[in-house]
Amino acid sequence: MAERPLLPQHNRYDYVPLPERKDYSWPGSKRLAFCITTNVEWFAFGAGLGHDPAKTGEPQTHRNYAWRDYGNRIGIWRLFELFDELKLPAAHNCNSLLYEYAPQIMAAIRKRGDEVVAHGRSNAENLRGLWQPDEERLLREVTDTIAAQEGRPPRGWMGAGAYETANTPDLLKELGYRYLMDWPMDDQPVWLRTRAGPILSVPYPIELNDAQAVIHRKQDASQFCDMIVQQFDEMVEQCVRHPLVMNVSVHPYVFGQPFRLRGLRRALKYCAEHAQSDRVWWTRPGEIADFCYQLPLGTMPGS
Repeated sequence: MAERPLLPQHNRYDYVPLPERKDYSWPGSKRLAFCITTNVEWFAFGAGLGHDPAKTGEPQTHRNYAWRDYGNRIGIWRLFELFDELKLPAAHNCNSLLYEYAPQIMAAIRKRGDEVVAHGRSNAENLRGLWQPDEERLLREVTDTIAAQEGRPPRGWMGAGAYETANTPDLLKELGYRYLMDWPMDDQPVWLRTRAGPILSVPYPIELNDAQAVIHRKQDASQFCDMIVQQFDEMVEQCVRHPLVMNVSVHPYVFGQPFRLRGLRRALKYCAEHAQSDRVWWTRPGEIADFCYQLPLGTMPGS
């Protein structure tokens, strides 16, 4: 009998099904950690990578640059107002070039007390194809820029487009990062192996993500907002059995548009006022990571 071929695999984490995991609760005996994570991005003009509102793979033009720039000029400020109105904390995946081109956004994040998550230099580029020394220089530049501006280095990383190389988790751990959000494989935090020790994977959505839903799958705003409500209703029930993380990803150039913002307001208000919201910890990914680092070894997969 011929030997069965083995599929290519990774060694970052093991398969541990949900029913076999240990139970724990979030601070205050909460069971569902709820995060809102924006993606605040700066793009190159007429060059590099970037979405187009009309067609996938269109060249970079003044039109699609301006559409994305709407998010920085208008959309993010409407989201800030919405989060203030609903008294919700938020985290922001931020390109480090924002400090140079749109420092007012970073000042507003700082004033709110929100978390800055490192999100590369610009979403006009990603890490694919970089040799390890070049990738390390880029990651270090982003880290040092945020540390110089915020007074401390970022705790978390979210790659542009969630792209990594084979070396990214190792380099992030060596640079002092505590968690990353590039692996959408779970509804609980999971420890990943690196050559320098474990780093935490905090859940981040590839489904409950407005860019994926609206731009790529061509769903409308009401469908996405229904997804938020349905996800919340289901997870607030399931979290009785298992502690869970619900992370909602929004882009200012998508849900900063007024007609979409109204639906997002209704969906988030529903979650905040739900009868069972006493089970919910309204938090940020860095606070989730800090809590997980304090749990006894063996509590979470990979520890």
